[in-house]
Amino acid sequence: MKFQAIYVAEEDDGCGSYLSPITMLGSICSRPVELKENKQVDMKAKQREELLSRLKARFEENMNRHKGFQWAEVEARLEANLEKLRSLDAMERTGGEPDVVGRDKKTGEYIFYDCSAESPKGRRSLCYDREAQESRKEHKPTNNAVDMAASMGIDLLTEEEYRKLQKLGSFDLKTSSWVQTPSEVRALGGALYCDRRYDTVFVYHNGAPSYYAARGFRGSLRV
Repeated sequence: MKFQAIYVAEEDDGCGSYLSPITMLGSICSRPVELKENKQVDMKAKQREELLSRLKARFEENMNRHKGFQWAEVEARLEANLEKLRSLDAMERTGGEPDVVGRDKKTGEYIFYDCSAESPKGRRSLCYDREAQESRKEHKPTNNAVDMAASMGIDLLTEEEYRKLQKLGSFDLKTSSWVQTPSEVRALGGALYCDRRYDTVFVYHNGAPSYYAARGFRGSLRV
């Protein structure tokens, strides 16, 4: 697998359905899931059990992402921090399929990334941030990636984290995902996104107000 950064601008037709010959975007428009503020979501015992069961099954089915880790230790941390569990629930409900991909040696925190094969379906058709969303004079999307991530209690992946994810499998073969954008790029009106084509990870740029039916964002969470 190779990594390469190239910068290609795409056109935006305002409805997120433009088919790019580079990114091979889908023609079916996906809309972001409406989420309440994470702290307002009251998870009942049954809901917590179902979520933990799904997370455990995914953890055990993908041990290559976290070799040497024990689910019991991860679960204990989650049980002790319901706010983080709510964030994972939001990641799950929007199609992110979160899973453990590492652990911070200094803090002991487990690190979750969205590991869905394609960019999460419930987080697509989003501008990069609020400034970009409000700058659109027409066809404004219902939300933006930065604000939606904040409401979920997660962070957008950085380019470095995105590349780390791609070492664990093949992701975004048909879609693309916004990533955290350097302030100097954002100040000039742009934003970065990534995908994987031809067994290579690419980094592109676009105008931050653009949005597409096959571009969402992936997040990270520390527990």
